[in-house]
Amino acid sequence: MALTLTLKPHERIVVNGCAIRNSGRRHVLMIESHADVIRGQDLLEEDAAATPVGKAYFLIQTILIRADLREKLVPVIQQNLAALATVFGGTNLVQIFEAANYVSQSDYYKALRALRPVIRHEELLLSGRRPEAAPDIAEAPAPGAVAGGAAR
Repeated sequence: MALTLTLKPHERIVVNGCAIRNSGRRHVLMIESHADVIRGQDLLEEDAAATPVGKAYFLIQTILIRADLREKLVPVIQQNLAALATVFGGTNLVQIFEAANYVSQSDYYKALRALRPVIRHEELLLSGRRPEAAPDIAEAPAPGAVAGGAAR
């Protein structure tokens, strides 16, 4: 099944480690074989990976983009996710376990998608706001959730 991406003007995507930027017009791409794909809006900048969840997300993002680092980084990622599992509970714990499961299945985009609600929860905690007062962020759709991942 092909992955269809609709790219906004000047939008960036990374396909199998190759950064691609759209021209000034909207375009539709169909990826017809397996490829590791991530939209630019789903990429976390390295300096934003200063928190424990951000670091795990960034490492997963790195192996999604750089296949040559997978063997080296997968054990590190699994250790980071195990450490996060000891800190978070509830829905966040489920999301962390999902991410670890996806990493073990080499489905890195889905691992990133599983961690997005945990990143939002961590941001709330670090901002001093009470997560209970916020909407259930684990239920909120992740940005770009439909438009990335591995095409088959």
